[in-house]
Amino acid sequence: MSVRPSQQPAVAAKSARRQPTHTDFLDPAALATVEDLELVARGVVEGFKHGMHRSPYVGFSIEFSSHRQYLPGDDLRHVNWKLYGRQDRLYIKQYDAETNLDLYLIVDASRSMLMASQRLTKITYGVMLAASLAHLALTQRDAVGLTLHSNKIIDHVKPRAHPEQLFEILLPLSRLDSFEPCESPRVLHEVAELMPRRGLVVLIGDFFFDMEELSKALEHLKVGGHDMLLFHVLDPLEQELTISGNVRFRDLETGREIITRADDLRSGYGTAVEQWRAQMRKCCNGLDIDYVPLSTRDRLDRALATYLANRSEMY
Repeated sequence: MSVRPSQQPAVAAKSARRQPTHTDFLDPAALATVEDLELVARGVVEGFKHGMHRSPYVGFSIEFSSHRQYLPGDDLRHVNWKLYGRQDRLYIKQYDAETNLDLYLIVDASRSMLMASQRLTKITYGVMLAASLAHLALTQRDAVGLTLHSNKIIDHVKPRAHPEQLFEILLPLSRLDSFEPCESPRVLHEVAELMPRRGLVVLIGDFFFDMEELSKALEHLKVGGHDMLLFHVLDPLEQELTISGNVRFRDLETGREIITRADDLRSGYGTAVEQWRAQMRKCCNGLDIDYVPLSTRDRLDRALATYLANRSEMY
């Protein structure tokens, strides 16, 4: 999948391939064949819903649990017109939850996110995840905003709950074409100033930063009393060194290269990754941030379920 699909909403990708199933829309490898970002977002959410008989999370899909008789002054948008057709009486749908949440999506679009040992780059995975979360949140009447960054803010969309907001979110996500290096989390201090109302902050990135600097930036993001969720996205090869022989390693942020034997690095590399992720988890736990490690081969329903769990805890 390209991160630059059609800029028009609701335009399905034209392809001779078979139509994706609900399960396909949760599989990153299958999603790589779909070029329309809106189709991906809607498909992921529908696939997620398809796997749940009834969501245990309050407000999911704006389901309603009961009815009451219509009273003067009630919003006609909440009338169950199908029930009216059967009983000739007006009834109002009573929703499980009608609370509004401000969801702030913060996506790392720096050069290191271009890593791809398999079909998907980390940035493509992150874009699909952000688009899916935006669509899911908007179906719950939540306000959704987006900030894209490398070493500076690339694009910022203020949170809104309007149905057209999905297109406003997808447009900058689909237009990503310049990936600058980002070796410091300083830009997150700027992002923190763009979130005036308390809400749920979702960060998506690989977080190749100095741990002390990152901790300070995350602490700044928490100043407004936000709840936070951090999706730590890595390529499978970054998690486990499965290659052999002489290998040229290139730092995507700096361009520096070294040539060495992968076999000599394997055991120490795995230990280093485990220690790094343990430090990330400890840092997040200390700031009351939910830490979720992800691989670009992980299905997206896990991330959506984690988001819903966080939302239900807030309301």
